Amino acid sequence: MSKKRIGLALCGSFCTFREVIDQLAELARNYDVTPIMSYNAANLDTRFGRALDFIEELERVCGRPVMKTIQEAEPIGPKNMFDLLVVAPCTGNTLAKLALSITDTPVTMAVKSHLRGTKPVLLAISTNDALSGSAKNFGALLNTKHYYFVPMRQDNPDKKPNSLVARFDLLGDAIEAAMKGLQLEPLFQ
Repeated sequence: MSKKRIGLALCGSFCTFREVIDQLAELARNYDVTPIMSYNAANLDTRFGRALDFIEELERVCGRPVMKTIQEAEPIGPKNMFDLLVVAPCTGNTLAKLALSITDTPVTMAVKSHLRGTKPVLLAISTNDALSGSAKNFGALLNTKHYYFVPMRQDNPDKKPNSLVARFDLLGDAIEAAMKGLQLEPLFQ
């Protein structure tokens, strides 16, 4: 039996890259994973690491090149490339673009192209304004077909009361649920 195919798209919540990549080895054992990165994720060096180092690690673990352009992401839907598309981490900026159907990065193009086949998209939220400015976008996608979410938690309620971050340790369980058309519950942990 062949492995299910997953697109794993990373956006610029750089502080969570290590958590996502830590889950990647397990995902790559169970699924055929293709990495995708937003322009910022693929090009910005931050205090959390160099972009090139993350790209090299993704490519090594997945065994294929990272999609880094809109042109590379556009054929995802027409070529039926994935069974599921995961956006992990999904920033507030990307969340807003998805809620408004804006397609101006490799990640938003990947989602748009993948959704044309009415296939599931799993979002792993990581944003400091999830319970304030981004709440309306989260709510809109929560009520939109084919979108699922990795369960999440407040990462620091005392210092960042509006921030939510996905439970990346539940990524595998959330993938399995989304492939069955189910939302992994409870959503907030």
